[in-house]
Amino acid sequence: MFRLFEKIQNNEVYVIAEMSANHGGNLENALEIVRQVAKTGADCLKIQTYTADSMTINCDKEYFQIHGGLWDGYKLYDLYCDAGTPYEWQARIKEECEKNGLDFLSTPFDNTAVDFLENIGCEAYKIASFELVDIPLIEYAASKGKPMIISCGMGSEEEIKEAIEACKRVGNEQIVLLKCCSEYPANWEDMHIANIPDMKEKYGIPVGLSDHSAGSIATVVGVSIGACVIEKHVKLDGIQSADSEFSMNMDEFAKLVLDVRTAKKIVGDVYYGPTKGEIANTQFRRSLFVVKDIKKGETVSSENVRSIRPSHGLKPVHFAQIDGKTASKDFEFGEPITEDDLDGFN
Repeated sequence: MFRLFEKIQNNEVYVIAEMSANHGGNLENALEIVRQVAKTGADCLKIQTYTADSMTINCDKEYFQIHGGLWDGYKLYDLYCDAGTPYEWQARIKEECEKNGLDFLSTPFDNTAVDFLENIGCEAYKIASFELVDIPLIEYAASKGKPMIISCGMGSEEEIKEAIEACKRVGNEQIVLLKCCSEYPANWEDMHIANIPDMKEKYGIPVGLSDHSAGSIATVVGVSIGACVIEKHVKLDGIQSADSEFSMNMDEFAKLVLDVRTAKKIVGDVYYGPTKGEIANTQFRRSLFVVKDIKKGETVSSENVRSIRPSHGLKPVHFAQIDGKTASKDFEFGEPITEDDLDGFN
């Protein structure tokens, strides 16, 4: 059972580890990533389902050349040849996820990928940011009636709305949006994760964060402002791939998972008043005490009654009720003024 909405409904954070190209072209690396991710406490392992031919065409024209950035010098077709996860591995990776207690998730990039994933029993679909505008693909994937996790990198408000409507048109309202900055790695000033609460309010849908930035600080901040899903690329040490430069090693990712769980605890629920841990310390609040002996008939003033710690007397706000009045009995130094004492002043 895919646990995404169970986690969200329980006010927990669902953590996705993205393998992407970090298997480095070796199935055993892919399976080891699954095993290592399971040890970190994450909830889900995600892969991508495409071939170079389903992503683009093998063409040398300038349109298909990459200039600048992480993949500078690549032709699109060659990049996808190098980075793809072979279809013949994917059922085996899913099996390894199940064996290790992880949910399995994949990103399909065309309808044939959706069909393939249906055949191996994929229980949810992730739509990549670059496919946010591929409404026919979103509609087709959503028509399978399974949870849809949609990355919104580069997306305008209208484009995000169109993707949501595509799901709803085919009767699928099991949607989670991910705020994302589609830079690799992402610059912090470009992340704009303030969008997370705004997207929740605007679209009425749970919102998480797909984080391509360095370290875990953006993830922790995202959780602190309401992200219910976190996605992060992970890698094995020593394995180079098209995505390894902006991916976390397993020790870093385990720390991120711990930080996410801790951040969620720190955020907590809306609550006013002393917590269980604070109750004992309420005794150290201020209250009204006699700080100089008061004889019957003497006037009460700030000279003989003050607001001090601890809290065994009346709250300081009650001083106005007794200030300037005369005592109808004796009060000793160090004695709290209690509610019963209010009748002892004229």
